[in-house]
Amino acid sequence: MAETKTLAATARSVGGKGAARSVRREGRIPAVIYGGGDPAQSISLEWREVNKLIYAGHFLTTIYDIDVGGAKERVIPRDYQLDRVTDRPLHVDFLRLKAGSTLRVAIPVHFINQETSPGIKKGGTLNIVRHSIELKVPADAIPEAITVDVGQLDIVESVHISAITLPPGCKPVDTQHDFTIATIAPPVAVAETPAAAAAAPAAGAAPAAAGGDAKAAPAAKPKK
Repeated sequence: MAETKTLAATARSVGGKGAARSVRREGRIPAVIYGGGDPAQSISLEWREVNKLIYAGHFLTTIYDIDVGGAKERVIPRDYQLDRVTDRPLHVDFLRLKAGSTLRVAIPVHFINQETSPGIKKGGTLNIVRHSIELKVPADAIPEAITVDVGQLDIVESVHISAITLPPGCKPVDTQHDFTIATIAPPVAVAETPAAAAAAPAAGAAPAAAGGDAKAAPAAKPKK
């Protein structure tokens, strides 16, 4: 289950682009909490803390308890905006999590036992088709990752979603297809380069004389 972290926030009463720019000048990030049947709430967060959390990874699959003046809201990030030039966080959207609710989350896939895969031992390559799987999950039990064991896969064999045991309460958003998660691709044959082919002696060519290049035979003298 994903770890729950705490974030301190300050309520914002004024919205709009001008107010958001003012918040950023103060070293904070504007954000909004929405959903769950309650009105949207505008807040601001400390910039350094949010920047660290985003670039640490798993930001969009982590549950947060946001403390706004002593009142806590359990949320999950749904989106964030980065500056196109500096990649600094500019805004974050949070979704409220209510007990018993479900939501759609892209859960990362982790692969194990590549070193024991018969196909990889033969020179094959793990071809990852899906780095994450979109699942419907309980709001209070979001998995950190889905583990896929490829230790038994041979060359050209695949692992599909039907072979994966998902955590309790989780199911794929796409239930119509037994989609592929990864395959073992065969080794790639190295083709002979044109330069190597040109360097090889032509079939049937006479070898050069030892000690130097072969010389043309002298022309026959005319008879008198």
